[in-house]
Amino acid sequence: MTHPLLTLPLGTRVVIRHRLEGGSATDALGELLERDDNGCTVGTKYGPVRIAWTAVVAGKEIPPPPDVRRRRGR
Repeated sequence: MTHPLLTLPLGTRVVIRHRLEGGSATDALGELLERDDNGCTVGTKYGPVRIAWTAVVAGKEIPPPPDVRRRRGR
């Protein structure tokens, strides 16, 4: 398999669209924690998500989240 996710360093922030059982798709957004021949694990804000390569629809590196700004007048 020659997927771009295979060349990214662990710790890179990624978003991966993948298929769930039943055919619907969802996204996992977070840090690329590990990968092997069968799939990868993404550390999301809800916890780690294991994704099989066969379920991956698309994936890419994304920039860090924007800084949280305070609202004025509060």
